[in-house]
Amino acid sequence: MQLLIVLAVLAGLETARARDLGIPFDFGRPGTNNAITDVAGVEVGHSTIIDGDAVRTGVTAVLPRGKGDDGTRPCFAAVFALNGNGEMTGTAWVEESGMLESPVLITNTSSVGVVRDAVIAYAARKWPKLGEPWSLPVVAETWDGRLNDIAGMHVKPEHAAAAIDSAAGGRVAEGNVGGGTGMVAFEYKGGIGTASRVLPAGDGGYTVGVLVQANFGLRHQLRIAGLPVGRELRDNLQYSKAETGSIIIVVATDAPLLPHQVKRLARRAALGLARTGSVAGNGSGDLFIAFSTAPTGAADARGPVTVSSLPNDLAGPLFEATVGATEEAIVNALVAARTMTGKDGRTVSAIPHDQLRAILRRHGLLLN
Repeated sequence: MQLLIVLAVLAGLETARARDLGIPFDFGRPGTNNAITDVAGVEVGHSTIIDGDAVRTGVTAVLPRGKGDDGTRPCFAAVFALNGNGEMTGTAWVEESGMLESPVLITNTSSVGVVRDAVIAYAARKWPKLGEPWSLPVVAETWDGRLNDIAGMHVKPEHAAAAIDSAAGGRVAEGNVGGGTGMVAFEYKGGIGTASRVLPAGDGGYTVGVLVQANFGLRHQLRIAGLPVGRELRDNLQYSKAETGSIIIVVATDAPLLPHQVKRLARRAALGLARTGSVAGNGSGDLFIAFSTAPTGAADARGPVTVSSLPNDLAGPLFEATVGATEEAIVNALVAARTMTGKDGRTVSAIPHDQLRAILRRHGLLLN
């Protein structure tokens, strides 16, 4: 019988995080939850599907304005493809309109279609404003076929609905949850990770939050706290000789930004990704979406509207925050993930916390 696990599962919330291990990070102070949900109104939910020996998959949902009355209000948004060997639906309209008008859902490669259709059906039921007369949901993917029977099409409409229904603010489950259940990063178990940065009051006090679904990288590329730790962590190597993985990055902020400025933020996620060692290989789908929750009425008006935006000259701290939160979110995904055995008895090991701490300690970088 299929086991469906949603956001509130305690085991998913009790996983370790990078700062718990004493890993240092640059570029500012995290928010209360060190998660994308530190941006007010943003909610995250997961549905995790584990069935028998071969099903290891799921769906993660990011709701820019939550499920309440404001949930249907668009956000200024933009997308950026660092390398396009992947899929993120609905992005043509995001680019054309400068608006994100739906949740962002992340799943496995073969389930993009069913999740997209499920969001349309969900919107028609719960958010008629979005569901009628048309909807172009944003659904993204990475490939979990090493651990999951991906051809079996195990993600169903009810799993997408469960991810949305379970979305909440506060702490976010990481690692082997939701869309990240069967993912592999740097030949270790990967998955979902998140982090945030809060700017000082002198820089506006704005918050930037990032959520990733990490499924990319080769072991020798891995860098943590600036150290090439992947060159020393050589146990339990997997099967890849070339980069064939992917990563989806969602960036949220409450800073008042216009769509072209939000795109500048999305591009900076690539620098945080690079700090972990990624080279965005030919087979990698590195797709990013960013949005600002600050303007709330631009899409509702029947005539000209007035919106405020941050001057470009003041965007530097937001860029730095995006880079820092992206890097930390990826490391959080690695640290939170647990060893998993899946399809055909394949086992992907979690990154060894003790060995990682020993490397950092030897270089004088461990914080505790």
